[in-house]
Amino acid sequence: MVKYLLKKSYTRKDLKEINFKDLWDDHGVFTTMWIYGKPQKVLFFKEHISNLIKSTKAYKIYDQNLTNHVIKIIKSNIDDKKKYNHLLRIAVNKNIISISLRDKIKIKKDLELKLVNYNRIKPEYKNLKYKFILKNLSKMDPTKSDIALCSKGNVLETGTSNIILVKNGKYYSPINKYYRGVNLRFFEKKFNINKLDINLKTIEQYDEILLIGSGKGVATVSSIKKNKWKRNNYKSYKKFFNIYKAQTLRQKSLSYYL
Repeated sequence: MVKYLLKKSYTRKDLKEINFKDLWDDHGVFTTMWIYGKPQKVLFFKEHISNLIKSTKAYKIYDQNLTNHVIKIIKSNIDDKKKYNHLLRIAVNKNIISISLRDKIKIKKDLELKLVNYNRIKPEYKNLKYKFILKNLSKMDPTKSDIALCSKGNVLETGTSNIILVKNGKYYSPINKYYRGVNLRFFEKKFNINKLDINLKTIEQYDEILLIGSGKGVATVSSIKKNKWKRNNYKSYKKFFNIYKAQTLRQKSLSYYL
């Protein structure tokens, strides 16, 4: 059961608070960020906000006040005295900005993927068309389960994260038809990640499967349900995790951006 610390919605026109709307399945976009520590930090805050604004322009729901309004809403809802370990979600449609804070759960190392034949609508954007994904995820224990979205026999992403596969010390991620998240873009600058169609018929060749995202950070998959694939080792997981951890320490405090 997900625990929420905060759920609020505001009109974009005048930032008047209204009854909370999660905006799922609306015409709009969202971003999810990890807020942690005291003083608070948000990992890749600048990049998340930049991607959010870029997406609103693509969806033609942008206006010149949006960035300032999003920053103002975040600033007014963060308690400087509190130590956080939460996921901060900002969702935007034409008329509303919604903010929520929920607990960031700890992912177990026996995480299992369930294969689901589904390709997100306009997957290159973090849009709000997530009802199908949320329905599937609601039936799982999020600490040890996720769904792998597949199309035409290829693995694209999971319900929560980007996916990186490892074979003989080399790294691979899908070519297209998925959202390249902020965390994945960070690792693409650290490692040579080859773009390749990840076909289920060849997935047994891979030694490790890593999940990369704001909610899971860096997670390691142990197995795939109804598939013979099993994790061989933790070598790459440890490399990615150590780099990720170092970045969390270097991240500037949230007050720097607000």
